[in-house]
Amino acid sequence: MTLLFLFIFLIGIAIGSFLNVVIYRIPRDESIAFPASHCPSCKQEIPWYDNLPVIGYLLLKGRCRSCHGTISLRYPLVELLNGMGYLYLLRPFGLTWEWAAYCVLFSSLIAVTFIDLSHQIVPDLITLPGMAIGVIVSSTILPTGFLNSITGLFLGGILFYLIALLSRGGMGGGDIKLIAMIGAFTGWKAVLLTIFVSALAGSVLGLFLMLYRGKSRKYPVPFGPFLAAGAMISILWGNPIIFWYTHLGT
Repeated sequence: MTLLFLFIFLIGIAIGSFLNVVIYRIPRDESIAFPASHCPSCKQEIPWYDNLPVIGYLLLKGRCRSCHGTISLRYPLVELLNGMGYLYLLRPFGLTWEWAAYCVLFSSLIAVTFIDLSHQIVPDLITLPGMAIGVIVSSTILPTGFLNSITGLFLGGILFYLIALLSRGGMGGGDIKLIAMIGAFTGWKAVLLTIFVSALAGSVLGLFLMLYRGKSRKYPVPFGPFLAAGAMISILWGNPIIFWYTHLGT
C-alpha cells in the first residue's frame, strides 16, 4: 500500500506540473504544448532535471538557474495540492474508475482556481470540454447517471444565468459555464449544495473584507475558487450533509 500511495502521489505531482503550464499559458493564449518549459523572466529553456515536480524547486531554492529570478511558490503548491488531492480521493473511492473521474475534475478545478485568482477569468478551454467529459463519465463510470448529469448541467447553468441577469453583470459567463461543468459531474442535488456552500463561503469572505479591510461591496472577488471548494465538499461529504439537512427537526 505504501508503494501504491507513493505511485499515486508521484502521478499527482507530475500532472500538477502540467497544470502549472495550463495555469500560466491559457490566460496568455499560448500553446500548452510548445515551446518547451522555459523561465518566464529570461525565456531560457528549463532542463528536465530542474523541472522535476517539487524537487526541482527545492534544489533551485526557488530561483532560476540561468537568471536567478524568483520562481513563484505557486508551482510547488499546485503540484503538492494535486498529489495530495489524488491521495485523499482514494479514501472514499479506492483505486477505481470513479476515483479517476473525480481526479480529472479535481485537477480541472485546481487550474480554474489559480487562473481565476490571478486573472479573474474562467477559461472556456477547461469548462466546455469539462461539460462533455462530465456527461460522458456520469453516464458510464460515475453513479450520477445521464439524466441526473444533464439536469445538473442545465440547472446550475440556468440558475447562474438568471443571477447574472438580475445582478446586471455581477456573475460572469465563466462562472456560469463552471457551475454547469460541475453539475455535469455531480448531478442536480450536489450542484445545488455546491451553490449553497460556495455562496455561504463567498458571503463570509465578503463580510470580512468589508468589516476588516474596508473594501466596498463592489470589490471584485473571484468566485471560481469558492465553486471549486463547494464542488469537492459536495462530492466528498454531500450525502451526509443533505441527509442531515433534510432531517433537521425530525
